[in-house]
Amino acid sequence: MQKSALPPKPDTYSHREWVRIQQREMAERRRTRNLILIICGLLLAVILLSYEVWFFVIRSHDKDMLLPFDLGNPTYGIRTGASKTERAESFAENLCVVSGDVNADAVFMTATVGALFDVNGGRALYARNVFEKRPPASLTKIMTALVAMKYGNLDEIVTVTPTAMDIEQGSSVCLLNVGDRLTLKQLVYGLLIASGNDAAMMIAEHVGGSVSQFVAMMNQEAKRLGCTQTNFMNPHGLTTEGHYTSAYDIYLMFNEALKYETFQDIIGRKNYYAEYQDKTGDAYAITWDTTDHYLSGEAVGPDNVVITGGKTGTTQAAGACLALLSKDVYGNPFISIIMNSEDKDQLYTDMNQILSLVGT
Repeated sequence: MQKSALPPKPDTYSHREWVRIQQREMAERRRTRNLILIICGLLLAVILLSYEVWFFVIRSHDKDMLLPFDLGNPTYGIRTGASKTERAESFAENLCVVSGDVNADAVFMTATVGALFDVNGGRALYARNVFEKRPPASLTKIMTALVAMKYGNLDEIVTVTPTAMDIEQGSSVCLLNVGDRLTLKQLVYGLLIASGNDAAMMIAEHVGGSVSQFVAMMNQEAKRLGCTQTNFMNPHGLTTEGHYTSAYDIYLMFNEALKYETFQDIIGRKNYYAEYQDKTGDAYAITWDTTDHYLSGEAVGPDNVVITGGKTGTTQAAGACLALLSKDVYGNPFISIIMNSEDKDQLYTDMNQILSLVGT
């Protein structure tokens, strides 16, 4: 191998001095090169060691998830369409969240429990004892309808069985008879408009296979929605020990049910004309009238509020109750709830007090 020629010697150095200078520079370059090789070797050793620790220590302890996350499953916080960005949304991101009373002294009412939620604004305008456990009376039927719409086929034909008659005498009914044949959708209309307890029992038996299994489905759905003050014992809301919920949990159920167009249509109807077959196969027709005094015209809301629809409930233990959907003059939706008003007349006076806060 031919040695490379040395750079030209400056005139200021002798030949011997210049050779020593070049030898020192070459030695320095060799030391620098060797140092770089040593550093690269150390980095490579660290990388290999880290990989071995991960593979043999950490990865060897990993276990497959029994229920792996599904980006399309809302249970894990990602709603439809969010998977495009794969950004997990908070469970309560689109809900009105409260931790206690809000503007509790803003209005005077006789009811012990009341709430007003600005749906689009995501805030509570009024909240009074919204976490108090109360018997809900027929507000229970909001969850009954929700489970029926979510898990049932509304077009299926249901044949009325004696189960429909297993209710308290004198309670609100759709006047069903054993052997009548009507659709599940018609039963849901009767459930919410006429507040039929017989319809509730038939919905439960048909969708759940049995009333008890359907009630278990109601409680499971309540937990899924985040209802922490709720336990159902029946699908109609007649007073039963251990059957309770809260105004905030009613809001969660009502808000969820409003995602179904069928529910929105039902709660806004003054009446419903149902045609079906009786046990002999003959045609039968009946009109179910609303129990909501706002829709029937017996009560009038504030001038700046449009009443869209709602669900009533009344028992001696629960008092007079109402869950209501209304809108302001701009079309923004509001959910308002009253529990334990002293009677039906006072219920609407109390509700108007709450609705007066719309737009504030």
